[in-house]
Amino acid sequence: MAEADPALKPPATAPAASIAAEQPADEKPPRNVRRILLMISLPLLIVAVAAYFWATGGRSVSTDNAYVKQDIVSVSSDVGGRIVEVKVRENQMVKAGDILFVVDRAPYEVALEQANAAIANAQVEVGKLRTDVTASSVDIQGARENLYYAQEDLKRQQALMKDGFTTRERLQQSQQAVDNARTKINTAEADAAKARAAAATGQQVPGVNPQVAAAFAQRDQAALNLRRTTVRAPVSGRISQADRLQIGQMAIEGLPMVSIVASDRTWITANFKETDLDRMRPGQVATIKLDAYPGDPIKGHVEGIGAGTGSEFSVLPAQNANGNWVKVTQRVPVRIAIDGKPDRAMIAGLSAHVVVDIQDHGQGR
Repeated sequence: MAEADPALKPPATAPAASIAAEQPADEKPPRNVRRILLMISLPLLIVAVAAYFWATGGRSVSTDNAYVKQDIVSVSSDVGGRIVEVKVRENQMVKAGDILFVVDRAPYEVALEQANAAIANAQVEVGKLRTDVTASSVDIQGARENLYYAQEDLKRQQALMKDGFTTRERLQQSQQAVDNARTKINTAEADAAKARAAAATGQQVPGVNPQVAAAFAQRDQAALNLRRTTVRAPVSGRISQADRLQIGQMAIEGLPMVSIVASDRTWITANFKETDLDRMRPGQVATIKLDAYPGDPIKGHVEGIGAGTGSEFSVLPAQNANGNWVKVTQRVPVRIAIDGKPDRAMIAGLSAHVVVDIQDHGQGR
């Protein structure tokens, strides 16, 4: 058999080891190195996280059940009447003493005029009573003089009767005249006492007749009602619920017509679990984050811890005296005061997240 041509033979295959040796060293996949690094870093990360929570655990308590609170003053009219003027609108800022609305003044102006007339009438009556006192004094003096003449006539008739120069009937007439004169004196004195009592000044208002004092009190009440037709803001704040303030609307005495949110009296009510209160004290530092402004944390402190749980002050408190009672962790309202003036507007009812540093022992503020 003839041998094949050497030129036609395929070239010899190079060994695998020599081929691998010819490749660059940096092209080898670093799988083993990555695996080793991962095996080392993962336990270290777990240990670091555990150490962090161990070191910081128990330093603070927090709750998302927190809300912005502000004093809300409901303003009503002290007098009834039709609204004739409205000076404010919704969300308007007002200061204490600013006019909110005006009630029709005409009926109260008439009442004031009637009170002034009552004062004049009372003063006239007092003048009459004083005149009656003077007249009563004159009547007493006249009755006493009549009694004196009647007694003198009786003495003469008695002397004449002894001498037989008069009749018994005439003597009886003289005696009757004396009795009548005494009766008139008693009546006049009684009338004088009655007149003096009517014209006397009162003990509660020295120097002023009671009728006159009552008339002046009536006038003061009418003037007060007239002033109250102009309703002013009792506090400074922002107007809310002003839709009821319409010209022509009837203002009913004591019925709230508008509300004022006192923006300068803002705090946070945070409802913490009862299990979070063991180390909480007034004065501890608190950090507040509002859901509306998550990037602007607010500094505050614990101002006070509520005297009862939320369920205790609810309209229908829970009745636990039954066989199906299930223990539920209660929430206690904690008042958080805001330190300083926040940069953003505080709106009543905003949701907040509150963190209290319970490591701080709380120094009274």
